[in-house]
Amino acid sequence: MPELPEVETVRRGLEKMVLGATIEHVEALYPKIINGDPKKFCCLLKERRILSIDRRGKYLIFNLSGELSLISHLRMEGKYFVKLSSDPLEKHTHIVFSLQGGRQLRYNDVRKFGRMELVPTSHKYEVPGIKKLGPEPTSASFDVVAFYQHLNKKKKAIKTALLDQTLVAGLGNIYADEVLWLSRIHPETPACHLDKEEAVQLHDYIITELAKATKAGGTTIRTYTDAFQHLGSFQFDLHVYGKKGKPCERCGASIEKIVVGQRGTHFCPVCQRVK
Repeated sequence: MPELPEVETVRRGLEKMVLGATIEHVEALYPKIINGDPKKFCCLLKERRILSIDRRGKYLIFNLSGELSLISHLRMEGKYFVKLSSDPLEKHTHIVFSLQGGRQLRYNDVRKFGRMELVPTSHKYEVPGIKKLGPEPTSASFDVVAFYQHLNKKKKAIKTALLDQTLVAGLGNIYADEVLWLSRIHPETPACHLDKEEAVQLHDYIITELAKATKAGGTTIRTYTDAFQHLGSFQFDLHVYGKKGKPCERCGASIEKIVVGQRGTHFCPVCQRVK
């Protein structure tokens, strides 16, 4: 699933390619991608101009003329491509936004898990999935004192707590494993058992690691590409994710993989011990 660095990379690419474009018409080739009435969705988007493209957590937000916003969640394998209208339609393309000037913004999704919906721009942060999100992982938004206080209230495993999006927005399975390894925290440690020093270290690694991954264009494990169809490169900088059986960079112990909260989880059994 694309996490914050991947979604932000897609946002930046789309901003370069379709910002200011006007939507002539929309085709919903697989209507179930759309939350709500697909016909109304397509009708409302006609003649709307793309004014800006935001991101909140893992959500893309297309702000359109007429005080309307399109909320898009890529889920597992959603992608956006910008093509000429004359280009052959790629397999697994489900929503086609035809733009003035002979181009198309195409939403492609092998698994069809992605979702889109239209909301008034004034309510874009009130959408259920967005409303519950924690702060963005930046030094300006992500307060370390509040983070530590919230950890103290959670008895669940720290890996699970990081993935629920209420502590901090945008952190997914790959980067949760990475920041826990960097912080030397075992993924099954109850969140409330972290002391203040550990919480501060984890907080700082979340900010720096996601920033580095974003700068690298995200992580391509299977099929992720940005809006230019370029692969990410941060997979070459991963320390622990996907490295089961390989030696830990710090101590040489064999990396192990377990299941935490129904998610495959990589860790070093020597560097990361359960408290």
